[in-house]
Amino acid sequence: MSSTTPDYPRLIADIGGTNARFALETARQQFEHIEVLPCADYDTIVDAAKEYLKRAGNPSVRNAAIAIANPIVGDWVQMTNHHWAFSIETTRQALHLDNLLLLNDFTAQALAITQTAAADLVQVGGAQPIEHAPKAVIGPGTGLGVSGLIPTPSGAYVPLAGEGGHTSFPPFDDAEIMVWQYAKRKHGHVSAERFLSGSGLMLIHEALAEREGVKRQKLTAAEISEKALSGTSPLCRLTLDMFCAMLGTVASNLALTLGARGGVYLCGGIIPRFIDYFQSSPFRQRFESKGRFDAYLAAIPVYIVQSRYPGIVGAAVALDNHLQHSQ
Repeated sequence: MSSTTPDYPRLIADIGGTNARFALETARQQFEHIEVLPCADYDTIVDAAKEYLKRAGNPSVRNAAIAIANPIVGDWVQMTNHHWAFSIETTRQALHLDNLLLLNDFTAQALAITQTAAADLVQVGGAQPIEHAPKAVIGPGTGLGVSGLIPTPSGAYVPLAGEGGHTSFPPFDDAEIMVWQYAKRKHGHVSAERFLSGSGLMLIHEALAEREGVKRQKLTAAEISEKALSGTSPLCRLTLDMFCAMLGTVASNLALTLGARGGVYLCGGIIPRFIDYFQSSPFRQRFESKGRFDAYLAAIPVYIVQSRYPGIVGAAVALDNHLQHSQ
């Protein structure tokens, strides 16, 4: 990839398993023409990007960054939760770009935390964050994203590019063991993402319906949440409670692994939909339930991130860093 001066506008995208969010960065952290396009409406990532640029007036763009819900290993990208598969270099050429940076979507989410205003954070328990300590970033959506921010001696943070959502899920009690067994019969390996995602909420509901001998309704994740919060379905409420408790387990495991005394940041599209419920849900109790490390975890603050487009913000930070270091 050739190095260029960091000209604007820049094309910034955040692509998940369901939606592709696009923006033009017209100056540092200044975004215009933000649009959300359904991934299913386009055969390829190039088609989606070209449609967005057409809607934005076909600006001349030389540099772009795409955060995507996928590991980035080499030139070929095969999305985990969507059918798009492509070569980074071929995509760069097709879009007539000088530079195209691909990064994991939760690496971008982590970078966005460094730009997030306090007004966009809702704290759920814990004390004050420790300055210059690692931060954990996790978020259920179409899948489960996991990352972290590791402090450097200069005071900056380095984001982690990992696939923690695919680690094996750890059941906490007999009820979760039963749900895990149901998932194992159905899927084989049971990752954290199997439960902590939109489809995971549906899977928990299925398993609990079978346990209770209830004729299972085919409900979407949104319908399960709505019925749980409205009090019209005890089974849906139990499903949502278990989902939040499971997230507490996985988030606390990540906090212990990273030593994330700088805080745990909950991103993704699911939790912000029911913040009031979440604050009194089993999440925090489970988060702190670690035996000899209860007190250690009780001090760690957890924040729900309410920023509208954190993936775009973080991808723009990554592109800016890339262009500065490539000159």
